[in-house]
Amino acid sequence: MTATLDATLDIPTLTTIPPDVAALQQEVRRWCQERVAPVVRALDAADADDFDWDLIQEGHDLGLTRLVVPKQFGGLGYGEFGVAIALEELAAVDAGLALVFGATMLGQAPVLLSGDPRLQARFLPLFSGDEAVLACNAITEDKAGCDLLIPENAEYAVDVMRARREGDHYVLNGDKKFITNGKVARYGTVFANIEGHEGATMLTCFVVPLDTPGITRGEIADKMGYRTCLGTELHFDNVIVPAENVAGGEGGGVYINVQQMNMARAAVAAIATGVARGALEQAVEFAGERIQGGKVLWQHQFTARKLAEMAAKVEASRMLYLRAAYMADTQIPAPVFETAAAKLFADRVAIEVCTEAMSVMGARGYLRDHGMEKRLRDALGSRIYEGTPEVLALAITESLYETDDF
Repeated sequence: MTATLDATLDIPTLTTIPPDVAALQQEVRRWCQERVAPVVRALDAADADDFDWDLIQEGHDLGLTRLVVPKQFGGLGYGEFGVAIALEELAAVDAGLALVFGATMLGQAPVLLSGDPRLQARFLPLFSGDEAVLACNAITEDKAGCDLLIPENAEYAVDVMRARREGDHYVLNGDKKFITNGKVARYGTVFANIEGHEGATMLTCFVVPLDTPGITRGEIADKMGYRTCLGTELHFDNVIVPAENVAGGEGGGVYINVQQMNMARAAVAAIATGVARGALEQAVEFAGERIQGGKVLWQHQFTARKLAEMAAKVEASRMLYLRAAYMADTQIPAPVFETAAAKLFADRVAIEVCTEAMSVMGARGYLRDHGMEKRLRDALGSRIYEGTPEVLALAITESLYETDDF
């Protein structure tokens, strides 16, 4: 597909994607079609705790676990723009697989955002070896919920994981919930509040090897979608973490959380766009083969209107996430409005396009054999992580009232 953006936005067009990003896009697309597509149904139907390490290793060999790792540490050095394009390609075939690699990059984000060269030199090269290494980002908790995502609500967060300073180390106690990659990650960037401070007002980020004594990984969540990736609880019981493993200093977790969230929303919008694109491509293929009333389905005006609306939504969703990703790469701090708007729109588009695609396919769309119902289940999941529509609405509206630029 080709499309252009308004030149006044000073953003690369889809026809002028940098050569290295275009090469990455084609490489990921080829791998997804040749290797991932044939096993998607099996991945989705497998037990909740099943995890295909062979497939992850292949993705690692492509560089998907080190896309954002700087080249000086053995990584590929892509920004959010390149990452988002790669994640769309993955999600067009399997959103769960996209999230495995996306969650690893999110786990790496605090180390990158910390600006700590010693911390970066210790941890980032670990993702560039021969063996696949995954990471997770442990923020979510059972009771604190969105109060951990909204700085203004930090004082109201309850039962937040606690961190206590003891000499040259910290002691962590508490629980994390719904942590993508938590069961299979080797490292986690874990957010805890310093004892003696209210709610999450002194939120601090720690880089924690997940084989550290005192960490227990809970049961795998049995999700309706995104089944290729594993989500679980993490329990911390007097876990000792060296002070040198703090990313961003005491209390710096609030800043890191906001920054990584704003950056990640462009990537999540890309995943949702990929889900929608996959559904559109499947509906287009079906409507080009199915004959009704003596002609192929797409030549019927009603179906043509559906396909046209779906295609326009996917294209618009892509434009929004590309703009947001570009701005996340070129602005400090990462923008709030553009990334939140991209995710809000893409989440809705994924659900709408998958629903319409199922309608085009009729009964076949409702059957597991054809895969469209999986796409719809995945589409519903995208709107939950990295900000629900309600959280995104608050971020967008606050941005509107903070600026006169409408």
